[in-house]
Amino acid sequence: MELIEATIDSIARRGFSDTTLADVADHAGLSRGIVNFYFKSKDVLFADTLRHLADEYRQAWGRALAKAGDDPARQLRALLMVNFDPRVFSRKKIAVWYAFWGEAKSRPAYLAVCAEKDREYRRALDDCVAAVVAAGKYQHDPIVVARTFDAITDGFWLDRLTDPDCPEVEAFIAATDTMLATYFPKHFAAANQ
Repeated sequence: MELIEATIDSIARRGFSDTTLADVADHAGLSRGIVNFYFKSKDVLFADTLRHLADEYRQAWGRALAKAGDDPARQLRALLMVNFDPRVFSRKKIAVWYAFWGEAKSRPAYLAVCAEKDREYRRALDDCVAAVVAAGKYQHDPIVVARTFDAITDGFWLDRLTDPDCPEVEAFIAATDTMLATYFPKHFAAANQ
C-alpha cells in the first residue's frame, strides 16, 4: 500500500512520464530493490495503482448506496455525493485519474480498468435515476438525465484540477443539489439540502 500511495503522490507531482520506480521507492522510504521485487516494471506498478484507485472509488459509492437504504432519491444523492468525498475529490487523486485517462487510449490495460469503473458507476447511476423517475412519474429520459449528472460531475472534477481558484466543495454540492431539485422537484427541494 505504501508503494501505491507513493505512486499516486509521484504521478500527481511529476506527471505520468516523469514518475520512475526509483522516485516511488524514494518517496515511500523503501529500497529500490523492494520496489523491483514487487513490481517488475513501471507498467505493472501503474496498473496496480489504477486498479487501486478504481477499487477505492467503487467501494466508496458501494458504501454510500448501502448507507442510503432503499429510498431511490437518497440513493441517487448519495451516489452523486461520492464524487465530492475528500478521499476521491482531492486535486491529487483527480490529477492521477486524468493522467491515467490520458494514457488509456494507447494502453489497453488502462482503458479496460477505466472503462469497467465507468461502466459500473454509470449502471448504478442509471438505476438510481430510473428509480426516481419511476417513483415520481417524471417525464424525463433516465439515461439522458444520468448522463447529464455524470457530465456535470466530470466538469466539477476538471474545475477542481485546473482552476486554482475553484469554489470550495460546498459550492459543487450545492450545485448538484440544485440540479437534483430541478429535475426531481417532488423528491428534492434545494432549500432542504
